[in-house]
Amino acid sequence: MYSSIVRIQNTFGFFTTVAFCIAALIAASDFFSPRAPTVNSLKTTSVQVVRGRPHYYSTKKEEYAIIKFSLDADLSDLFTWNTKQVFVYVTAEWPEINGGNTTNKAVIWDSIITSPSADHLTNLGPASKKKLIKSAKGKSIDKSRGKLSIKNQRPKYQITHPTGKVASKDGVQLKLHYNVQPWVGPLTWNQDKHIGLWKALKNGVSKSFKFPAVKAKDIPRA
Repeated sequence: MYSSIVRIQNTFGFFTTVAFCIAALIAASDFFSPRAPTVNSLKTTSVQVVRGRPHYYSTKKEEYAIIKFSLDADLSDLFTWNTKQVFVYVTAEWPEINGGNTTNKAVIWDSIITSPSADHLTNLGPASKKKLIKSAKGKSIDKSRGKLSIKNQRPKYQITHPTGKVASKDGVQLKLHYNVQPWVGPLTWNQDKHIGLWKALKNGVSKSFKFPAVKAKDIPRA
């Protein structure tokens, strides 16, 4: 009962119990930090539909949409001392006419915003990483990183469809999404309703627009 092995097991068991309790408290602390992310503006600046190969590995030509957009958002409330990074992405969504309640959804742009304590994990070049780490030295929270001001942003990804056709689709909207990745605790996504101190994302949807016909000129700005 009092052998060295038993004592080591008891010590390890006590250590893991304490570590689990501390981790649980750290994760629970996020629920006491208010979240009120807001989008001041999300709009398209140009929309094109062209026919070709959207990717270098595409085996056939098809229609694909290229959407440029502008975004002004304040996600600074998502950064706390327990935030590792925030994954932000914009999707284009439109209803399927012949698919009942089916909604098409495609990511057109994304970005990872790290907290100062996670700058060493960024996938940047040596010079850019050194500059980022230097700017965050001594800071545990840098809420200015959650403020996005993007003008006429080119999409990272083109929009395609299994049918190979996207032209003239109506009811398209851009939506902003986020995923908070903490150091300790569960991942959390943007929510549709208020939950305690966490408020739903405000104004995260653009005005509805239509994909133009193939080779048509850009539609006017929304």
